[in-house]
Amino acid sequence: MYDQVLKFGSYIVDALLEFNQPVLVYIPPHAELRGGSWVVIDPTINLQHMELYADRESRGGVLEAEGTVEIKFRKKDLLKAMQRIDAVYSRLAEQLGNPELPSQERKDLEAKLKSREEFLLPIYHQVAVQFVDLHDTPGRMQEKSVITDILDWKNARSFFYWRLRRLLLEEVVKGEIMQANQDLSNGHIQSMLRRWFVETEGAVKTTSRL
Repeated sequence: MYDQVLKFGSYIVDALLEFNQPVLVYIPPHAELRGGSWVVIDPTINLQHMELYADRESRGGVLEAEGTVEIKFRKKDLLKAMQRIDAVYSRLAEQLGNPELPSQERKDLEAKLKSREEFLLPIYHQVAVQFVDLHDTPGRMQEKSVITDILDWKNARSFFYWRLRRLLLEEVVKGEIMQANQDLSNGHIQSMLRRWFVETEGAVKTTSRL
């Protein structure tokens, strides 16, 4: 708020909401798109004109993996995982559950359990981070339909050239269709274009181009 980031970020959202030309957003290799930035360029702002692409080597999500682990996999969750997976930890915890344990033996078991926790926590934390990072991959983003497609850096320039050219030509055709019938919705027009393309080029070419 102090630096007016929210204020000017909302200006970008307002502008994209009203924009009526193609907007192609690309997450380049080794880049990360996170919460605040994602909100500003999320294609759901303007589904008719915005498309989001991710490079195969990029990442995206609300939080970085470490931040998500702090929320989803806190220490208590990791301890539960240890008790479920690690045989030594599970055995010590089970022995401590005996209410008839002598005081000295209980202290010894607690010390061993604490030592085992300290040994395992960094390992389990790292596994949790790697697990969360799998949800930030382009494949997962595409699976959740938050990006349009996955790109390779070497082909990105030519892809965007032809994609933008196609979208601009589609806008011209849509304009001509709207002049003929203003009652048609954008979805209806898109369906018409796909049908015409199939009728002209055939189903095989349609699959590779649409």
